[in-house]
Amino acid sequence: MNADGEGRSGRPLLLLVGGGTGLVGRALLEEFRRDHRIRSIHRSPSAREIALGVEVLRADIGLVRDWAPILEDVDLLVNLAWYRGGSDRRFRPLAEGLERMFVAAAAARIPRVVHISVPPATPELEAHLPYMVRKREVDAALARSGLDYAILTPTMLWGPGDRLLTVMLRTIQRWHRLPMFGDGAYHVSPVAAADLARIVRREAGRGGRTVVPIGGPRRWTYRDLTDRLFRALGRPPRYLEWSAARGRRIARFLETIGSTLIYAYEVDWLVSDLLGLPPYEGLDPPLKDVEPFLDAEAARLLGPRLASAPGGDG
Repeated sequence: MNADGEGRSGRPLLLLVGGGTGLVGRALLEEFRRDHRIRSIHRSPSAREIALGVEVLRADIGLVRDWAPILEDVDLLVNLAWYRGGSDRRFRPLAEGLERMFVAAAAARIPRVVHISVPPATPELEAHLPYMVRKREVDAALARSGLDYAILTPTMLWGPGDRLLTVMLRTIQRWHRLPMFGDGAYHVSPVAAADLARIVRREAGRGGRTVVPIGGPRRWTYRDLTDRLFRALGRPPRYLEWSAARGRRIARFLETIGSTLIYAYEVDWLVSDLLGLPPYEGLDPPLKDVEPFLDAEAARLLGPRLASAPGGDG
């Protein structure tokens, strides 16, 4: 099945597992709504899904036992269901639900599956962090399912309402500084959520069983990127210089009081220098640069106080 063509049910039916409420889900709705019917399964539909006429199935994926009616007539299955944090009591049921889904998808002969996974992490995180251990179990379940699939492993994602760059900009605007873990010489390659949605479309139309690493158009050092955030707001860079170990301790404390600002594993992953993935090749138009987004978000935060364009080309 070609993602731009006609599937088994006339207009192709996309099953979006994990819903259209998050950063990636919203981008996928925008990318596919013009030429696909969309069925979305998650616990809480968004107003936008309802407004777009998405067929919303309210369900906890970890509790679904019979996937057959959910998979009926599906031409393309896109899974992005996962949690950002929590204990194994949270990740295990979701992983088991997704594994049942892949078994049912194979039985239903779903033509193509695109699964959003994550890049490699440190051996310690891969072996012991429930977030990572269960994610790899899901990846492996898809690989052995017999389905035609693409496993996508995007690095740092950005877009309107993201929980990283926009949060960092707000932090700078409010406190005029950011924490810096270690020397900041490790790398990141931010990629737009809208570009990830275009990549999903492209990979949906290709055959085979592949794992696809996805980075943005530029490989930044973390310090260069955060310096650029300050510059977007017209401020000189000011940092709380913390060791990675101290950053991890602070993040762990924030977790204990219920904060989702940053998780300890995210500090470890960031400083591991494993997130500077090479750019994804083949999109037309090409991958979006992050700098215009940073300047637009900064201008929105500054509002009428914006006296001059701070940007620069980084």
